[in-house]
Amino acid sequence: MPRESTAEKIKRTQKICDALQRTYPNAHCELNFSNPLELLVATILSAQCTDKRVNIVTTELFKKYRSAEDFADAPIVEIETFIKTTGFFRNKAKNIKACCAALVEKFDGKVPRTMDELHSLAGVGRKTANVVLGNAFDINVGVVVDTHVTRLGNRLGLVKGTDAVKIEQELMKLVPQKDWTLFSHWLIWHGRRRCMARNPDCANCEIQNLCPQIGVKN
Repeated sequence: MPRESTAEKIKRTQKICDALQRTYPNAHCELNFSNPLELLVATILSAQCTDKRVNIVTTELFKKYRSAEDFADAPIVEIETFIKTTGFFRNKAKNIKACCAALVEKFDGKVPRTMDELHSLAGVGRKTANVVLGNAFDINVGVVVDTHVTRLGNRLGLVKGTDAVKIEQELMKLVPQKDWTLFSHWLIWHGRRRCMARNPDCANCEIQNLCPQIGVKN
């Protein structure tokens, strides 16, 4: 694909968005949650872990702990027992307990609705905050950049490199703000269902004509 101007890249990105929206009209966060607190905890658990495994763990976890107070008051060893199979469980348990203690102390037990407030919580980086804001509150502050978004963003020639902060800033310039949350879902769904890391199904890809297939071995 020849070198693109910024305007051309924005136009191509919009075509990619349109095609992926048609392909995945029901794309959504695949972590199971019924309220903002559950999504916050599930997202903390999802670091270096599959959504499928997190959903298995939280089925019982959320029956036991129903509020920020419940998590804050729980013995850390007890939380660890529930989440052990998610990996890095000791650090995650420490963060969840500290995060929920701060929710109780500073936010009346409620999950805040701003990036700065969320970012102040233990275990909550920009990615986690974006997940919560976009999916629990429908607030588009940024683009969630996970491994799928990084991989497909590079493969599609929309971004370069692996720095999540830089990737997010680049994507925010290319994608309309109203679509920031959905754009991550579209790429994640496409990455799981069509554009796999190994052996991507390029022949049947819905955006094949818009993709330079950077890094794909033919």
